[in-house]
Amino acid sequence: MSVRRTLLASASILVAGVVTLAATTDGFQAYTTETARRLDVRSHPRLLPAVPLKTAAGDIVDFSMLRGRWLMVDFIYTRCPTYCSVQGNEFAQLQDRMAAQIARGNVLLLSISFDPQHDSPTELAAYQRRSGDRGAGWVAATPTSARDLATLMRLFGIVAVPDELGGYVHNAAIAVVNPAGRLETILDWNDARGAQQYILARLAS
Repeated sequence: MSVRRTLLASASILVAGVVTLAATTDGFQAYTTETARRLDVRSHPRLLPAVPLKTAAGDIVDFSMLRGRWLMVDFIYTRCPTYCSVQGNEFAQLQDRMAAQIARGNVLLLSISFDPQHDSPTELAAYQRRSGDRGAGWVAATPTSARDLATLMRLFGIVAVPDELGGYVHNAAIAVVNPAGRLETILDWNDARGAQQYILARLAS
């Protein structure tokens, strides 16, 4: 009898554990914070506020002004020797691969710096040149206030921590914003082709 009670108790604990795990991992889909963030964005696209951004050209734009087109967004700092330099090269290549969509005003690439103290319009323009900027369809910019920067980093799920070398340790991704101005999906930082295919499929539908 005691063995039976033990087995029943163990089974109950196992069932409770499975139910809890399912609830906390969105049906066993989210096993990491990053995965959970991406699932939440896909399930609940986030409307982006009209946060002003100062571009490499010295202009001021905001997300409300960019509505009506698909955006591919990454977060960078221009001195970054790793993710950011690779993403810059990828964005330059996307300018070629999506030239037709860019020319029709359907697509825009947007790099946002989280290092406004260093990344002036001059530095942003130099970053684009180093990356091979083709001259159309790619905007590099930085928020005009620390509060706005914090808002965007929270909405996009970006974390940047100063390292001991004057730079940052940060996560990286390619975010897709739909024409209604909502953050709709987040892809791996090195999956520019995936982001391209995602947008082309929706333009074709």
